[in-house]
Amino acid sequence: MHRDPSPVLEFPYLPAPHRELMVSLLSTLDARLGSHLLPSSVPADVLSFHNDSATSFGSLDIRSGGHDSPVDFILESWLHCKLPTGALNITTIFGFLNASTEAPHLLMEFIQGSPTSLILFIDLLPRKDLVLHPQYLAEFYQDTHLEKLRQELENERYVQPYRSSSLYIRSVLSPTAIAVNINCGADGENFMEEIMRAQLSSVAKEVLQIWLDKCACSSAQSEASERHVLVQRDNLIKNKTVEIDLAANLPRMFGPNVAAQIVGAIQKAFRI
Repeated sequence: MHRDPSPVLEFPYLPAPHRELMVSLLSTLDARLGSHLLPSSVPADVLSFHNDSATSFGSLDIRSGGHDSPVDFILESWLHCKLPTGALNITTIFGFLNASTEAPHLLMEFIQGSPTSLILFIDLLPRKDLVLHPQYLAEFYQDTHLEKLRQELENERYVQPYRSSSLYIRSVLSPTAIAVNINCGADGENFMEEIMRAQLSSVAKEVLQIWLDKCACSSAQSEASERHVLVQRDNLIKNKTVEIDLAANLPRMFGPNVAAQIVGAIQKAFRI
């Protein structure tokens, strides 16, 4: 059974190709996982919010996995902030699995600073040490040909590798993480739309399909003896996500009161 339309699905400030891609990704997620997810319990003032000066707007939805689901939660959001130089749009999909499986989490984040520039993160976040567990590296990263997708995208015109200034973020990402900066120049809006409709759409949809098939919908289970380590690692990632990203940036965009409501809803869903 599909959910009622969420404000997250509106993406009112995105260029058409970006909006179409996000709607397609979320529709695919809902089609595959919707029946295994609980209804959203996010309050209305977090499903849709804005700052006092009406220069920043956003929507956040979180759905937890059902009792027998390997999904911990699916987080979907968009943020729009008016800037003196234009506007900032951030769209995020975060698929987090629980300790019943050791499969990687899903991260997709599109940070569009202008109609002609975009920073993109797409990754299956590893949950085990890839040096100590070479079979994990082979199963989720080598055999799925994620490296080929990363290389193909980085070889496209206007696409350059992006290196986050945060050592923590770089340590969490996998070796096949897609972390790129796309800059089409001052007059490159048409080029950005073409890249979004073609290369980015293709790569994002393929990675999502890999995650759904190999991770979220797989019957593979983690060893009972290793689950406490998975829980510990997952909780560290949850806490760092709130500390480094949300608690640091949301107050500047939305003010302390709105930011506190958003962070509180996320912490409740994260159970931290």
